[in-house]
Amino acid sequence: MRRLGGQVIDISPTSNQYVNPMDLNLNYSEDDNPLSLKSDFILSLMELIVGGKAGLEPIEKTVIDRCVHMVYRDYLQDPRPEKMPVLGDLHQLLCQQPEPEAQRLATALEIYVTGSLNVFNHRTNVKINSRIVCYIIKNLGKQLKKIGMQVVQDQVWGRVSENRDAHKSTRLYIDEMHLLLRDEQTAAYTVEIWKRFRKWGGIPTGITQNVKDLLSSAEIENIFENSDFIYMLNQAAGDRQILAKQLNISPRQLSYVTNSGPGEGLLFFGNVIIPFVDHFPKDTELYQLLTTRPEDLTKEV
Repeated sequence: MRRLGGQVIDISPTSNQYVNPMDLNLNYSEDDNPLSLKSDFILSLMELIVGGKAGLEPIEKTVIDRCVHMVYRDYLQDPRPEKMPVLGDLHQLLCQQPEPEAQRLATALEIYVTGSLNVFNHRTNVKINSRIVCYIIKNLGKQLKKIGMQVVQDQVWGRVSENRDAHKSTRLYIDEMHLLLRDEQTAAYTVEIWKRFRKWGGIPTGITQNVKDLLSSAEIENIFENSDFIYMLNQAAGDRQILAKQLNISPRQLSYVTNSGPGEGLLFFGNVIIPFVDHFPKDTELYQLLTTRPEDLTKEV
């Protein structure tokens, strides 16, 4: 990443780089009220925080939406960075609401504000100044990783909005894509963002080796319906059968992802399925930067 002049943003309990989930881009949308879209994001975030299969109750959603409109009031009147609210401000407003449901929400949020999981209770202190940016959330831990996924997607959406105003496209690459579709809350928000990206000049790409986990999501059809390009390499037997059914692959076409070598597989582009062979030259600097094969890394050392 750094070799390409990129920027790495490490979000973890031990990092001094912070991303504020409450960041509001006033160019968030040209069709909808930016505050309404932000409220939708915070509702999704609170669903993750509160937990439970039933999600948020209608009264809880109403209380959150009310507090979201209140917490941005000062910022919208005078949109300066130092007036951007943080999760602690939302927590304080929840504590002040009369409904018992508000107290439940405030208690659930407390650990992310004053407790040991307060990574996201800070104003953003990183500036995006590179064309290539990598967000790392692998060190967030189990309790924070889902929230981290959601927050990073929202940050990227803000960047897509800025780039569209500048008439630029934005390419987004999501590694371990199946993790976003594992839970109902993160899956629903991911599909919404995926659709929105395409509309606003974004080019999202999901990457995964866990095809079975990916295709077990109820939302995967929405992802496929909004994707024009699929790149498939060698697949395990169980995954091949699932993909054949999901993508209508013939037995002959399936042979190209059965015991295939590195750089061999199938391309899906629109309604066309094409087998390919791409033997990337190993005597290049780019190959040395990209390879993760232990034998190649040993040679490099």
